[in-house]
Amino acid sequence: MHGHEGGDGAGLRLGAPELGAEPGERATLVQFSSAFCQPCRATRRILAEVAGMVEGVAHIEIDAEERLELVRALGIEKTPTVLVLDAAGRIVRRGVGMPRTVDVIAALGEAV
Repeated sequence: MHGHEGGDGAGLRLGAPELGAEPGERATLVQFSSAFCQPCRATRRILAEVAGMVEGVAHIEIDAEERLELVRALGIEKTPTVLVLDAAGRIVRRGVGMPRTVDVIAALGEAV
């Protein structure tokens, strides 16, 4: 077994140092955005709304252009990309593009 993994972020744990903010107690919605990305704004509203509804869930938005190293490590190619992290900071789901509220809630069901 080699320690090297591809750029999909598998096995990578994301905590406060990587995220630049405190993760949620139960799950974290991590959104990678860029400045001129229209769907990023709608995604921000959806994720903030869900995080507000579900206790112990945080929404953290990361500027992809400022965090290129992290973007590369996770193999992120488009914004918005949304990662759902469990309590340990492991990625349980990822999606590209604007998510639907119901899908975010369903993904959180897998994380918590």
